This record gives sequence, C-alpha cells and structure tokens, in this order.
Amino acid sequence: MAREVNPCAKTVGKEEPYEIWQTRDGEWTWKVLKKYQSPTNEKKNRFARWFVATQGPLTHGSWELGDTYVKDITDRGWHGRLEIIRVK
Repeated sequence: MAREVNPCAKTVGKEEPYEIWQTRDGEWTWKVLKKYQSPTNEKKNRFARWFVATQGPLTHGSWELGDTYVKDITDRGWHGRLEIIRVK
C-alpha cells in the first residue's frame, strides 16, 4: 500500500499560505504555512500541529510565526465564528 502524500509538507511564506482561517469578525487570522502530517494521519492524531502565521489583537498588527495544534484553530469553540477564507 502506498503512503498518502502530504500536499502541504513544504514550508511556504506567509504571502502564499496553503490555507487562511479567520474568525468572522476578522479579529484572529491564521495562515497555514506547513502541515506536518497527511490529512488522514492528522485526523487520527489529537496532537497534530501546523506551522502558522497568526495575527490578532495581542500581536499588535504583526504576524507571529510558530506551531499550533490543529484543534486550537478548528475546534476551539468559535461557535460558528470561524471560516476558512482561502485554500491553495
């Protein structure tokens, strides 16, 4: 059986992210710059992480780079306030 390819394995710059996630009010934005696992493995791993550029009220207009757990973005309890606004 062939291994599943991770289409987001290569790190890209914040100008050309794989995905952009944003709260509907625009207060928080995450640009996904790298995913460490294939989509199938990511769904099975509750500690899956992405390398992201984050901007929000605590970053004072700048972008902060770092790893974050996928669930911190996708399942954080945004209660319908989160949308994906771009997929590469």
